[in-house]
Amino acid sequence: MKQLHKQASLNQHLQMPTHSAKPSKPPPRSGAARSAASYLLREQRLLFVLVGAFLAASFFLLRPSLPVPISHPSTSHLILPQPTYTLPTTPFSAARRVPAALKQRGRRVVVTGGAGFVGSHLVDKLIARGDSVIVIDNFFTGRKENLVHHFGDPRFELIRHDVVEPILLEVDQIYHLACPASPVHYKYNPIKTIKTNVMGTLNMLGLAKRIGARFLLTSTSEVYGDPLEHPQKETYWGHVNPIGVRSCYDEGKRTAETLTMDYHRGAEVEVRIARIFNTYGPRMCLDDGRVVSNFVAQALRRQPMTVYGDGKQTRSFQYVSDLVDGLVALMESDHIGPFNLGNPGEFTMLELAEVVKETIDPDATIDFKENTADDPHMRKPDITKAKELLNWEPKVSLREGLPLMVTDFRKRILDEEN
Repeated sequence: MKQLHKQASLNQHLQMPTHSAKPSKPPPRSGAARSAASYLLREQRLLFVLVGAFLAASFFLLRPSLPVPISHPSTSHLILPQPTYTLPTTPFSAARRVPAALKQRGRRVVVTGGAGFVGSHLVDKLIARGDSVIVIDNFFTGRKENLVHHFGDPRFELIRHDVVEPILLEVDQIYHLACPASPVHYKYNPIKTIKTNVMGTLNMLGLAKRIGARFLLTSTSEVYGDPLEHPQKETYWGHVNPIGVRSCYDEGKRTAETLTMDYHRGAEVEVRIARIFNTYGPRMCLDDGRVVSNFVAQALRRQPMTVYGDGKQTRSFQYVSDLVDGLVALMESDHIGPFNLGNPGEFTMLELAEVVKETIDPDATIDFKENTADDPHMRKPDITKAKELLNWEPKVSLREGLPLMVTDFRKRILDEEN
């Protein structure tokens, strides 16, 4: 019994509840936020924050208009800062404001073929009047010597490039002269010649379209072919052999004129077309096959002057400065063209030979050879249109201009011999 009693008392002891830990704190009451706000109000901290924000805002708003006295080092009076300027109400795109660093004097002009005979003289005129000029030339017939006097000029840039390949530039005007002009050169690679006239003109017209530049094409009197009209007016459509040995140049230039007018009508490109007649002057290639340079170089070298055929075919010769004046006048005009640019003074080949003899060597002789294919029998421009609309006409006669060319040729021939 005693044992059972002990067991019962043990079981009763084991079943007694044990004491638990202290109860957890109740969740915060919703009135805590209100007590924090009342604390801020009671301590006036919110008032300090609002007053500080108000003072800071007032300082930054009023500061630009407050005159701040500045003591001048040399005077005792006070200098107030310059007044502030308000922004224009016109949108920036409409105001067209250009940063000062981008403003340039004069035009930006590109001259393709600018290292050539005519191109280099054109570059001289453009640089002289204050334009910035970029010359593009692949130096097939052009020479760096024609432009060396511009090297170092910050307004001049020379790029070796073939216009058959595209190029991207930012300019205001494009004078497109790139193409071999003498029979010796354009017959040397006729495929290249017609590619230059077609692809080169397309590329430069495309450039003019993209950048909004004015485009001038230097075409040629060869678009008239062997003319049935004399003298030749701009309204004459020509008499050209499309499959002859000269057609790469003749038809190439005619196609270039077509492309130029199509870009004008279809893409609203500003274009000008000049039809250039025989031109002579310093910097011509010594042996380019054109009659004036041939006669002068042969006479200076004491060689017979070569006359093809009977020598009765006629040409008109203008001095290079007259041509350059005409090109610039056309570019700056409001007229598209085409315009004949040439000297209406007409000479047979025999008459030209006599002028060269008078200028260089009275004892010079003449060597007659068979005439070349498709050689025009007559060539004389009607320049009435240029006179009336461009106020242009040539000023230098053959007897005045030829001695200037002879001086240049004589020096270059002496340099070759030495």
